[in-house]
Amino acid sequence: MTTAPLLTALPFHRMARYTGRHRWWRPVVGSLLVCAGWLLIVGFTDAIVSGVGEGLGRPSLPDGTTDFGALGNIALQLLYIALLLPLVLLAVRWTGRRPAGTVSSVTGRLRWRWLGRCLAAALPAAALLGAAVVFLPLEESAAGAEPAQWVGWPMFLTSLPVLALLVPLQAAAEEYVFRGWLLQAVGGFLRSPWCAVLPQALLFGAAHGWGTVWGFVDLCVFGAVAGYLTIRTGGLEAAVALHVVNNLMAFGLSAAVVDGLVADETSADAPWLLAVVDMTVVVLYAATVQWLARLHHPQRISTSAPRPMMSAHAAPPPAFGPTPPYAADPAPGHGRQC
Repeated sequence: MTTAPLLTALPFHRMARYTGRHRWWRPVVGSLLVCAGWLLIVGFTDAIVSGVGEGLGRPSLPDGTTDFGALGNIALQLLYIALLLPLVLLAVRWTGRRPAGTVSSVTGRLRWRWLGRCLAAALPAAALLGAAVVFLPLEESAAGAEPAQWVGWPMFLTSLPVLALLVPLQAAAEEYVFRGWLLQAVGGFLRSPWCAVLPQALLFGAAHGWGTVWGFVDLCVFGAVAGYLTIRTGGLEAAVALHVVNNLMAFGLSAAVVDGLVADETSADAPWLLAVVDMTVVVLYAATVQWLARLHHPQRISTSAPRPMMSAHAAPPPAFGPTPPYAADPAPGHGRQC
């Protein structure tokens, strides 16, 4: 035996054990902090927004909320989701007792250069999906329905800056919740990467509501592929890049047509052809990111937390492929195989 400090060897989904302070109750308390904190903040913010709306004489929507117009309503929805991002970082720091950056990547920070490469890979994927939305007969038009009408340059150019500011925050917040917090919460108990990926993928699909079977399957596939890429590349960058570019394309197309931003349809309502096209694009993006990873070798195993170890002979936990020969999980025996 030796008590010499060694370096931990943790893949992304096991980063809840980064400091050796992991306990069974920490993910539970952290999840409650994120959920309850978000509800309180949204409720408080919504009360202020409603007061402002009444002061401005804005009308009310059927659900009782204030109507700020199509763009204003969408901006508020995106902002409310974006509020989850700081709550996840606080949960990691306060209840997880580890650096907040460990939910971004195994290096303890967001890797901006790798994020840029993933964004470049996501652009053609989003362009392909956008072309499918515009040109493929994805769903039959209702009888007598008028074709979509161009909203006009003034309104479109007004919408773009708002969407460009808020959509990336909203998409990143969702990734930090599902591929960040939830993935690592499950991975704190289970060594198998697939056992960490699958629950968050199902919850990701369920969180978008129930529309069509194909829409739900599409969302689950997106969540599973994004989770796989997160563990395979050691961070959230690949998942965030795809989610941001995909949502910017979707909201941009909606903003380009009359009443596009007030439509109730979401990804959960996707018809079968759009779902198949989207799943194909996601898989192609994953293949591109894996090719980039072989070229640029982003770090996918944590090697920056020196701490006393009892043994350096156990193998590190799996991370979807061969891992470098670093020291073992700092708490062998406390994580179950799935």
